This record gives sequence, C-alpha cells and structure tokens, in this order.
Amino acid sequence: METLDGNALAGLLAEIYGEEMTSVIVTCRTCQASAAIAETVVYPHLPGAVARCRSCTAIVIVITQVRGIYCVDTLGLDAWQPS
Repeated sequence: METLDGNALAGLLAEIYGEEMTSVIVTCRTCQASAAIAETVVYPHLPGAVARCRSCTAIVIVITQVRGIYCVDTLGLDAWQPS
C-alpha cells in the first residue's frame, strides 16, 4: 500500500482550515511523540486520508468527505501547537 509523508495533506488541510497546516506540531495520544504534521505517515487511498504517527503507527488524523462536507477526526491527537 502506498504511503506518503504528511505533506500530502497540505492542500486538503489548507482547504479545511484556511491556512498552511503541515508545520503544526501535533502530539500523538498513544505514545506522546511530538512532530510536525508533515512528518506523519499518510495512507491517501483508504476511505479518506489516514495519517499515522511515525513513532508508534497509531492513527492520529482521519479526513473523509461525506456529501461534500469534510469530516476530520483528530481523536488520536493530544495537542496541536503552532510551529
């Protein structure tokens, strides 16, 4: 299965949040590792885009689109910090 780094989410995150988000530091809820969104491992061709922690492989962000509305699941994150 093809994987990309978190930069693959740049356009999608900018469309949702209205700004560049790949440099935002996030903390994984599972292992407490902190890194930029750009450093996550992204599976772009699942039902939606799935970003996993590079340290422990836990799912940190899932982005799907349902009937034209983006659904963003960030339950795998403990914190977002501007870069």
